Amino acid sequence: MSVGLLAVVDDILTAAIKASSKAAGVVIDDAAVTPQYVQGITPARELPVVGKIALGSIGNKFLVIIPVAMLLTAFAPWVLPYLLILGGSYLCFEGAEKVLEWFGFGHGHAEEGARDEKRLVWGAIRTDLILSTEIMLISLASLDPKAGLWQTLAVLSVIAVLMTVLVYGAVALLVKIDDIGLRMATSSSAQVRGTGEGIVRAMPAVFRVISVIGTVAMLWVGGHLVIVNLGEVGVHFLADFLHGVEHAIEGAGGFVVWVVDTAISAVVGFVEGLLIVGIVLGIGRMLGKRPTFDEAHAPVGEH
Repeated sequence: MSVGLLAVVDDILTAAIKASSKAAGVVIDDAAVTPQYVQGITPARELPVVGKIALGSIGNKFLVIIPVAMLLTAFAPWVLPYLLILGGSYLCFEGAEKVLEWFGFGHGHAEEGARDEKRLVWGAIRTDLILSTEIMLISLASLDPKAGLWQTLAVLSVIAVLMTVLVYGAVALLVKIDDIGLRMATSSSAQVRGTGEGIVRAMPAVFRVISVIGTVAMLWVGGHLVIVNLGEVGVHFLADFLHGVEHAIEGAGGFVVWVVDTAISAVVGFVEGLLIVGIVLGIGRMLGKRPTFDEAHAPVGEH
């Protein structure tokens, strides 16, 4: 009996690792996007906020994504592409807002960021919902269709926990590494002290780079979701263009194809995001509201 149970557990873990590896790119994007939501809050609140976002991510996966994905896969699989288009469009919208803020459009809320923790957390959880949805759907598509319901649920549950620990463990390390550097800088060892001081000096630039990567990730993942899933619902011109470009440059190697694919997806995402921002601002003007960007996405000061 124990041998049979171990074999089942081994099958589940093997399937989970294999399926989750297909979503590695989105996992990296998720880890790059999240730190910008923590940037600017007081150091004492960084890990608690990351913990809240991680709990929200677990809730997204177990309370929303897995049940809905299983139900839709069984009863209405045609709905999934439309949901992914909506999710991708939301990421494009967020990414375009961030780019506009870089160029001085919209305005920050530095005075609100420190006390508006709930807004920051919910903003991060909303973004996580989209990224986690893609992770879980990619993983689900990679599973053996002949697997039973309970085995599929078990594998998805393992993936949900594994991905959450991986992503938010990395985020926690990123947001606290400057504190580690500060402690190292007080060491009696000159070598350790120098390393710590170097870490502290480097972290502002590191977080700026992470912010840029996170924004590009939103545009890339969002644009790619829109392109691929529009093709799934019969609107093929963007997907055909992307495949045509990939085919034309495939001789240059897989990395070049990936870079070009990413760039095209990000451009499409940015253009769509700008259109959505324009629509949102236009509706706001019609309703007499001041056209501002969401405080949850605004820069909240230096880390």
